[in-house]
Amino acid sequence: MNVAVTAKGAARWRAGHPWIYRSDVADEPGGPAGIARVTDRKGKYLGRALYSPKSEIRLRLLTTDDVEIDRNWWRSRIAAAAAARAGIDASAWRVVHGEGDGLPSLVIDWYGPYAVAQLLSAGVESAREDIGAAIQEVLHPEGILLRNDAAVRRHEGLPLEVTLLSGSVPETVAVTEAGVKYLAAPWQGQKTGGFLDQRENRVMLAARARPGGRAADFFAYHGSFTIHLARAAASVLAVDASAEALARGAKNAALNGYGNVTWKEANVFDLLRELEARGEEFDTIALDPPAFAKTRASVDRALAGYKEINLRAMRCLAPGGVLFTCSCSYHVHRRDFEAMLVDAAQDSGARIEVLRFTGQASDHPEVLSIPETGYLKGALLRRV
Repeated sequence: MNVAVTAKGAARWRAGHPWIYRSDVADEPGGPAGIARVTDRKGKYLGRALYSPKSEIRLRLLTTDDVEIDRNWWRSRIAAAAAARAGIDASAWRVVHGEGDGLPSLVIDWYGPYAVAQLLSAGVESAREDIGAAIQEVLHPEGILLRNDAAVRRHEGLPLEVTLLSGSVPETVAVTEAGVKYLAAPWQGQKTGGFLDQRENRVMLAARARPGGRAADFFAYHGSFTIHLARAAASVLAVDASAEALARGAKNAALNGYGNVTWKEANVFDLLRELEARGEEFDTIALDPPAFAKTRASVDRALAGYKEINLRAMRCLAPGGVLFTCSCSYHVHRRDFEAMLVDAAQDSGARIEVLRFTGQASDHPEVLSIPETGYLKGALLRRV
């Protein structure tokens, strides 16, 4: 399969971004999705790419080498990505982070001893058999689950599905992470079963938690931050709007033998206002909300929401207390997130010190020339 692109499309690859859009394709076969040999209009070879004929993102660069993209190629690239993760203190981690690992639209997560993958473009879907074989050869999982239920697949003309590729994968998998355990849900949980991108932030916050103090985890979901905090704090308040999520969180606490957690079903916005009005204070707070900005058009409203919860959380911090806050909204840029925190701190009436700005875990590599690889912004703050 041969595809020719415009000078603008070729320049995009030279600048380090792997995507070429439909408008920059000069000539294409119009056939099924697959692996394309890409040239400029004069026939000069540019690279091999995933080809998606129904997507606005027509081409996703795999390599500039003129080589066949076969099972051996996928195996070598997946093996290199896995080797880069050596030494992670957890039994669950991201093996391949799509464009961040030079394997666009492919996500592979490891929930030992099982692999969960996402094939997020028609081009990479066409290589399903080779990718599955490569995963098996590199990771030797007991089962491979495809979590192909991400909405982005609709833009590729692909169905949404959750299907077993090989072996068997249970409904829940017990994960160990820096000394604590939690249950991941690869078939039905968020993302591929857990929030692996926050692993390093959870460990960081737990290390800062005041021993014997009072902690809170807002937007707790299954309690991943909660169970880390429960190791140090005398008590933890875990809040989420989903009773089902809190029930899973309670199971995670029980798995670790922690009985110092109060699970509360509530709207976080409302509860934070109530806690502030009552003058309640916490020594450690985790504030990990869902993405408030799904589109560029919703950024201003999202920032207002982020400011509201951060302002209230800052006012609920005890003197010397620490707050970890974050945004996973890709459309909210880091500079906007940090400016929002400045506004919240100014309005809080408290002196808020920055201990550290953070992002996603290191197994979710962020490439400067590919802004889509970085989405999680975090800040560790202290009231002084």
